[in-house]
Order: sequence, then structure tokens, then C-alpha cells
Amino acid sequence: MTLLPAATEIVAALGGADRLVGISHECDFPPTLGAIPRVTTTPIDPAAPSGAIDAEVRALRETGRPVIAVDAAVLRRLAPDLIVTQDLCEVCAVAGGEVHRLASAMPAAPTVLSLSGRTLDGVWEDIRRVARSLGLEGEGVALVARLQGRLERLRASALAHRPRVVCVEWLDPPYLAGHWIPDLVEAAGGEDVGARSGSHSVRASWSEIAGLVPDLVIVMLCGFGVERSRVELAALQSTESGRLLARAPVWVVDANAYTSRPGPRLVDGAERLQSAMLGRELPGLVRWQPLG
Repeated sequence: MTLLPAATEIVAALGGADRLVGISHECDFPPTLGAIPRVTTTPIDPAAPSGAIDAEVRALRETGRPVIAVDAAVLRRLAPDLIVTQDLCEVCAVAGGEVHRLASAMPAAPTVLSLSGRTLDGVWEDIRRVARSLGLEGEGVALVARLQGRLERLRASALAHRPRVVCVEWLDPPYLAGHWIPDLVEAAGGEDVGARSGSHSVRASWSEIAGLVPDLVIVMLCGFGVERSRVELAALQSTESGRLLARAPVWVVDANAYTSRPGPRLVDGAERLQSAMLGRELPGLVRWQPLG
């Protein structure tokens, strides 16, 4: 059972999708997942504006309620041998402590594996850990080697000049993306001037972001695709914040697919970051053109 999309993608990439008995409500890749039971829920309306989502998340945390919860009855009925969760972000997936509590209360307590990678190297180790837990250690080693090989080829094709890049993870309020994102920027041939590898994502003002003097800004809104991100940008563009944001070329990437999830598709994300640096659109990557 996997309780976050990245874990589901890792299991599938290892060839273990047929072992999945339950997945999270957010899992949408690979598209062949079919009718696997969903075991998590959230009171957050994903269609709400980003400012409203941020306020609701804060309200839930202040009252001690989970942002994402596990359906305990479904968990008991499915009776998994292994549960893959995370301890990186309580907003993005079920909090690891809650999973351990529920698992320990089951008649036959399953093994709980928490993903904790905050850098690309950490993500690769998480992939190997999942592989070992599934008895697919060789597949894990091979998968990581393929992903690392793609990144090495990407580094070899980078620009001679490393552009200054700012990666924005949320717009209202603005957050600069941390964790593995600076590693992706480095592999793509740029310099992330807003964060360090492994650091937490941090809130910053638009004037602070403009003060970083980026050569380009990449908007990668956590959990959002390109079209949803364009809607958020359109709401911002007529404000002073939008004018500060637009001082450098702005690119929008499908973060839900390529940058938010610590799994195999991060390499696809790095390829898109390099494409933005080269000024070329790709599926899941577009140049933002403000109206007017």
C-alpha cells in the first residue's frame, strides 16, 4: 500500500504495480493504476485559490486535524503487508506518525516504510529502500542507474553559462522551492539562487525574490499542473507582486508531474528545467506570457 503519489510511481517503475492493494486519493500515475482502492481523504478543496488553500491548511494544523487522513476501516480491510508513507511534509501526504499508530493497532501489523529523501541522492536511496522491501533490489539498483545516467547526459548538454534561476513553489503566499529542486536546477545547468540542496521550502516576499536578480523564474506550484498554474498567475499579474515577478522571463512547469513528487519523474523535471533555460517549450512546460 502506498500513501503518496511518489511512492506509487516508485513501486510501478520497479515493476511492482500488481502488488498494490491500496493507494492515496492523489495517485494518478501511471495511468494504468485502474480501480485500486483509495485509502486517503482530505477536507481541502483542490480547486480553491492558492491563498484559500494555504489558509485552510494553517487552520487544520492549528486545530490538530490532519490535512490528509487515512480511512482506518479500509486500511484494516485491505490488510497490507507493507505501507509506504513519508515524513517529509504533512501537507503533501499522510503524517508518518499517524500511519505508525494505525498500523500498530491492526491484528497483523504491517511494515511501515517512510520515505525521507530531501535531496536527489536521498530520493535515489528511497527508491533502493522500496526495492529492497519488495524483494526487487536488483531492479532498484538498475532503475537508479538509469535515472542517474540520464542526469549525467543532461549535465553534458548544459549551457556554458549557468543562468541564475529562482523556483517558486507557491504564489499566495510566495514560497521558494527547496529540497531536491536545487539539485534539479544544477543538473539542468543552472544555479538556484533562492535555495540550497536539502533545505526546506521558505516563504519570501516578492521584493526579496526580485532582489535575487534571476535570469529566469520557474513557477512550479506544488500539486498543480500548467493550466492551474496559469490561472494563479493570471490572478497575480495585475498586482505589484505580478510586476515584480515578471522582471525576468517566467516559465511554468507541470509540478504535479515533474517536480513536486520525489520519484523517478524528477529526471523528466530536470529535462524541462534545462529546456526552459534554453528557451524551448515542451509538454508540461510553457513560457508565461502576461496579458496586455
